[in-house]
Amino acid sequence: MSSVKVLPVAPLRDGPIFPSTDVPLVFGRNSSMLALKSAAETDRLVFVTAQKNTSNEDASQTNLYETGTICQIKHIFQSEKEINVLVTGLTRAKIIRLQEMKDFSVAEVEEIPDKPFNPDDPEIVMLASHIVNTFQNTVRMGRGFDLFVLMKLTSGLGPAELANQIVQVLDLNSAQRQVILEETDVKVRLGVIAEQLIKEVNVLELERKIYTSSQAKFDKNYKENVLKEKKKAIEKELGEIDDEANEIKELEKKAKGANMPEEILKKTLKEIKRLERTSSANPESGYIRTYIEWLLDMPWKSEPANGSDLAHAKQILDEDHYGLEKIKERIVEYLAVLKLKNLQKKLEEENPLPKSPDLPQETTKKKKPSTPTILCFVGPPGVGKTSIGKSIARALNRKFVRVSLGGVRDEGEIRGHRRTYVGALPGRIIQGIKQAGAKNPVFMLDEIDKMGNDFRGDPSSALLEALDPEQNTAYSDHYLEVPYDLSEVVFITTANVLETIPVALLDRLEIVHFPGYTSEEKFQIAKKYLIPKQIEANGLATEKIVFSNKALETIISRYTKEAGVRNLEREIATVCRKIAKKVAQNDKLNKKVAVTPADLHKYLGPFKFTSTIAERKDEVGLSTGLFWTQAGGGILLIEVAVMPGKGHLTLTGHLGDVMQESARAALSFVRSRWKELGLEEKLFQKIDIHVHVPEGAIPKDGPSAGIAITTALTSALTKTPVKKYVGMTGEVTLRGRALEIGGVKEKVIGAHLAGIKTVVLPKENEKDFEDIPKYVLKDLEFKFVETMDEVLEVALVKNGKRLEPILPKSQYLTLHHSRPQTD
Repeated sequence: MSSVKVLPVAPLRDGPIFPSTDVPLVFGRNSSMLALKSAAETDRLVFVTAQKNTSNEDASQTNLYETGTICQIKHIFQSEKEINVLVTGLTRAKIIRLQEMKDFSVAEVEEIPDKPFNPDDPEIVMLASHIVNTFQNTVRMGRGFDLFVLMKLTSGLGPAELANQIVQVLDLNSAQRQVILEETDVKVRLGVIAEQLIKEVNVLELERKIYTSSQAKFDKNYKENVLKEKKKAIEKELGEIDDEANEIKELEKKAKGANMPEEILKKTLKEIKRLERTSSANPESGYIRTYIEWLLDMPWKSEPANGSDLAHAKQILDEDHYGLEKIKERIVEYLAVLKLKNLQKKLEEENPLPKSPDLPQETTKKKKPSTPTILCFVGPPGVGKTSIGKSIARALNRKFVRVSLGGVRDEGEIRGHRRTYVGALPGRIIQGIKQAGAKNPVFMLDEIDKMGNDFRGDPSSALLEALDPEQNTAYSDHYLEVPYDLSEVVFITTANVLETIPVALLDRLEIVHFPGYTSEEKFQIAKKYLIPKQIEANGLATEKIVFSNKALETIISRYTKEAGVRNLEREIATVCRKIAKKVAQNDKLNKKVAVTPADLHKYLGPFKFTSTIAERKDEVGLSTGLFWTQAGGGILLIEVAVMPGKGHLTLTGHLGDVMQESARAALSFVRSRWKELGLEEKLFQKIDIHVHVPEGAIPKDGPSAGIAITTALTSALTKTPVKKYVGMTGEVTLRGRALEIGGVKEKVIGAHLAGIKTVVLPKENEKDFEDIPKYVLKDLEFKFVETMDEVLEVALVKNGKRLEPILPKSQYLTLHHSRPQTD
């Protein structure tokens, strides 16, 4: 018959209490402390149940398991902030109704008896015996236990009490304990407990196995080390040498045959001795061995000076690159100097200077010839800077090493890291020398303008020593920590721009400018190099595909816009792939394929670029300027509109600060010439002027559009048309002088392509005509000017009025000769 009681409720976070067990508990919540005090003052009975959500302070019925245990308080002790109690579980009970009082909760609970069972049931007896034996086995295997519980278990408990005692000490979570508490069938409870004990035995066996294996391994290593040391001592006494000693002897032999300088050999042998004294089990031995291997693998011996046949070198450069005549000439000069230096060195080695007793020893030493100036190839992408470095290596019959420095921000990448760091390695220069396997390779440092610096140092500063012929005879790498002679290395650097290269580094370099290719040069490069290369790369037969000259010219002018030829090669490759697909789909297609301009739309799609051409008629307020970029040159139309206003000047077309200043200077010049131009004195207070350069999405800057802007302003204000086929470039001053500008070659070629017939240039740029191709020079008429009056005389359509200069000719000449050179 069930019994119903009303008892204070004490929620638990750590799982339920089982009947027939004594458990110490600690309560800190105010409601739980008041519930225990109330129970202690009455019949000392309290209902203990577990919380479902242990992280929640909520003690409502929804957060409590219905099944718990009626416990009797044996002892109670209250401290300042908590209550410690020892309770004994009496019986299972179930909450019928929970009522929250003012200070704590009270529950009406009904006792839950176990299902009737026969204590002498063989299955129950067997399970009970198995549980006791298994628990004792876990204790012997090292499981922690409560001596009081163990004594109870061995004293012969009944099946129900045995289950309650064992489950209280099993490694179970709160939910698993709750399931066992709610189970009223003793046989089922015993089965669950037996299964859990078996799991714990398996875990303990695995832990013991791992421990035994680790201990055996440790003992084995310790034993081996002791035996090795004893073996060394015994072999030393017997005069025998082990494998490790053989390795040490091999390293010493290799070091003595590496042709190292004496000081470096001493350091290497010292490190080898240090390795010999270090146990192989010590991680330090690996670091020492790696360092020794780097020292031994470096090429210390100077190879014979391989003087280059200059004619052969010129032939190789011509084979590999079309055009670039001035650059090839400079490289041949460089190779000539290098050859003479090597001959001088050989001569001094064969005929050493005699020692003089009257002179200090330093003065009688032969001076080592320094490497020629380090070249820096500067130019836009795709013009052959890197490939010409390979050609130099081929001409010299030397190894070629290329290291890209783009994006390098760590000084350690150049000079290496100290050996104190884990995973330290030499810098890229030493790594490149080792990779080449020679002391005198051609070493290309690519993209030096794209290095950065941050908290890890400045890599460009680390290059200063390596690239200085006066210092690199004893280059110091942080990892090697020994001087290495880089004087025989032929360093070549490349960059796209000079502005980002530090001044100190730039001072050590000789700049060789790579201009963009002209359309004619691109045509020849494509014909001789790119088309055969791509035909072969795409599995086609050279005799089966032909690019017409007109088609190739169209690809160059309407599908690419670059200084180099990379995009041109990509477009040619696209055409070859399309043809390869066509051939692959029709194996019987053996006829010759000709690529014509009409086929380009099918292969490459619509034109990607439009070519700006000269105006079709003479226009008022519209002049033609010339520009150049890294992608080449062209013409720039400058428009001027005059309207009623209050003297405002508007500049549009995405103009940079310098170009805006040029426009203001041009307007000031025109305003100062109002009388000579036949303009009204107060005209500029009544009008607004708008200067616009079309293609406004493209940024434009620089002073070289000055005379073109001045011409357009003059034309618009005097209503005089500008000749349609006249292109001009040059900076203008407030006094009307035409100043020298740069990029003449690109600008002139761009004007030629656009259909310009007459080109106006500053007088000082006459010297730049050596670089312009002859086929361009013969098609153009050139006018070299010193003043704006001369420009207007050439550019404006004559209307019977002659413009008088604001200054006498002699003053223009005086100003011209006194002005410093400008870029």
